[in-house]
Amino acid sequence: MTISIQGLSKVFKKDRKQVVALKDFDLEVPSGEFVCLLGPSGCGKTTVLRIVAGLEERTEGKVVVHGREVAGAGPDRGMVFQEFALFPWRSARKNIEFGLEIKRLPPGERTVLSSRLLELVGLRGFEDSHPKQLSGGMKQRVAIARALANDPAVLLMDEPFGSLDAQTRNLMQKELLRIWSETRKTILFVTHSVDEAVFLADRIVVMTARPGMIKKVIPVDLPRPRERTSKEFIGIRGQVLAELETEFEKARAREVAPE
Repeated sequence: MTISIQGLSKVFKKDRKQVVALKDFDLEVPSGEFVCLLGPSGCGKTTVLRIVAGLEERTEGKVVVHGREVAGAGPDRGMVFQEFALFPWRSARKNIEFGLEIKRLPPGERTVLSSRLLELVGLRGFEDSHPKQLSGGMKQRVAIARALANDPAVLLMDEPFGSLDAQTRNLMQKELLRIWSETRKTILFVTHSVDEAVFLADRIVVMTARPGMIKKVIPVDLPRPRERTSKEFIGIRGQVLAELETEFEKARAREVAPE
């Protein structure tokens, strides 16, 4: 297994109270699989991702990536956020090469690798463009290329297309699948969109309202590219929505009557 999560729990302290964000979360993700985490706001989706990334400490449980227990951030895991998080003073190429500079990779090797990644994400010709000169979709392509620069075993994506317009979002979903098919990275992807999850994932992990646990894992056994209007696609989408409905109701009830 590329990712093994066993008995994961996370407790936050808030206003002198303890908030259980995750409880007894177990998930195994084989190498090369595309898995989406889906659930109501506050269910702990992003917390799972951050713990796997090594950016958040777990309260209980064990997280193993490629046979090594996670004890902090590392180059074996690449993270892509909803906010593009690019350095505005650096070009697309220089943003991609940032991690390679930290690793002290020679300039010639950095150029070769960044050129290959720019080609992979469809940005050849924009090497010297700065973030302010790029569209939202192009910025996210740079962010994906930067995450891939260290050749991580796992790509962790936290609603990476959430801030994009609908047309660009659909395009980026297709582009991500193309990149995934070429690299075969293991992807753990957080989203609020059922449609996006069904379009992208091999499996969809439906989470409960807080405390976040796995309610159901739904396989998406549809060939790619997937047709969003097909009977099979709509059927799986309906199945996911049915699982989520009660969890959204629980989350809304908590907002109305907070603990």
